[in-house]
Amino acid sequence: MHVLSSRFLLRPTDPERSRTFYGETLGLAVYREFGTGPDRGVVYFLGGGFLEVSGRSETPPAPGLQLWLQVADAAAAHEELVARGAEVLSPPERMPWGLIEMWIADPDGVRIAVVEVPEDHPMRYRPGI
Repeated sequence: MHVLSSRFLLRPTDPERSRTFYGETLGLAVYREFGTGPDRGVVYFLGGGFLEVSGRSETPPAPGLQLWLQVADAAAAHEELVARGAEVLSPPERMPWGLIEMWIADPDGVRIAVVEVPEDHPMRYRPGI
């Protein structure tokens, strides 16, 4: 299978509240919009992928669903997100595995890891390259 593109599909309980969260609180750039009215769809850029917020669900997304967003500076992202009213579950902290992680939640409780990969972390450093 040759994958050309990918996206996460999120069916929130309150589409407008979720569009406000992802578009304004997180500040994600819009890739495309479709449809009209309260259940219109919006697709946001997620670095190398996309997040589509569309439709509506009677129940929140599966409890195990989590997003992982890499940023250049977790401390700066923390300040920005707090100023915009994001629910911070845990502030940025260097974890035993070397990443700097902060956890936030969207309006339906979807957990989102905001991660900084330090310069010296193996995910960045490749000897001989």
